[in-house]
Amino acid sequence: MSLKYSTTTADYLVWSDAMNLIRKLAKDGNYKISLLIALGCFTGLRISDILALRWNQILDTGEFTIIEIKTGKQRTVRINPQLQEHIRDCYRHINPIGVNAPILVSQKGTVFTIQRINVILKETKKNYRLHIGNFSCHSLRKTFGRQVYNMNSDNAELALVKLMELYNHSSVAITKRYLGLRQEEILQTYDCLSF
Repeated sequence: MSLKYSTTTADYLVWSDAMNLIRKLAKDGNYKISLLIALGCFTGLRISDILALRWNQILDTGEFTIIEIKTGKQRTVRINPQLQEHIRDCYRHINPIGVNAPILVSQKGTVFTIQRINVILKETKKNYRLHIGNFSCHSLRKTFGRQVYNMNSDNAELALVKLMELYNHSSVAITKRYLGLRQEEILQTYDCLSF
């Protein structure tokens, strides 16, 4: 939880660190958080949309469509084969009450709150010694964006346009600022100076 009147910015995980974390959480039997992080990193969905998902939407399917809670817009998400396998594995281990059940249910039987997820992610950062500044729900969405951008660095502008569309941003400049690229570009100005 941030202090009143303070601003915090979620940071992104390096992709290899995120994938290692997903594997380690599953190996340690924490399938719910492993699934949460996998869905966040592979879909770029907001936490509110992930928490609204039910097993029948994501289990044994190549894609699913949702109405985004924040924007009210329809969005179709493709699930790649590796994520499909991870979802099946998590489903077997979590053993929910049925396919119509929400995917992230607490021990009390209620869907996790965003606040609780943020607490869990901060504990995860500490327990797994993650190299990330501010780790929160939004970090997963930013990790997705950074990976899409990095994987398409040969055509960075096209990657930014695609991300702008996925994120429903009004301009590429907003997407660059969102991913922290604008700040990096500005700071690189100092690197060109020599003594």
